[in-house]
Amino acid sequence: MRLNLDWLTILVGVLTAAAPEEGCALLLGQRLPAALTGDLLELGLVWPCLNRWEPQGERRQRFLIDPREQLLAQRWARQQGLTVLGSAHSHPASPAEPSATDLALAVAPTLLVICSGLVGAGEDSAGPLAGLGAWWLPGDAAAPLALEIQVET
Repeated sequence: MRLNLDWLTILVGVLTAAAPEEGCALLLGQRLPAALTGDLLELGLVWPCLNRWEPQGERRQRFLIDPREQLLAQRWARQQGLTVLGSAHSHPASPAEPSATDLALAVAPTLLVICSGLVGAGEDSAGPLAGLGAWWLPGDAAAPLALEIQVET
């Protein structure tokens, strides 16, 4: 997965702003053919969403993007020559790895980006990707594939 530093900053800001609840966003961009590695997912826009999970008290460990918001994003993306690649959400109190619930509720194939809230404010030695993980969920009960995140400046 490739994105520029500006979109990375926006993505992390959107996801962490919802703490202590899970934040969420849709990821718009393009699937580009890559010669040796299969398709490259290039993120072109972060579409911030509200967490609509009910009951509200469970939003610390669950998220739901309003289906109307998804349809609006898909329509807008098509008009811009983009596609909805997947979604992103935060895990305020757990690692940036897909949970069993994430895998059960995802509609694959899809991109899933997770931002962990476990990275402290002073622990920026890992750079802008600290606490961030990207996964491709291929579907058909196949295991999620960890993706390398490439940041362009």
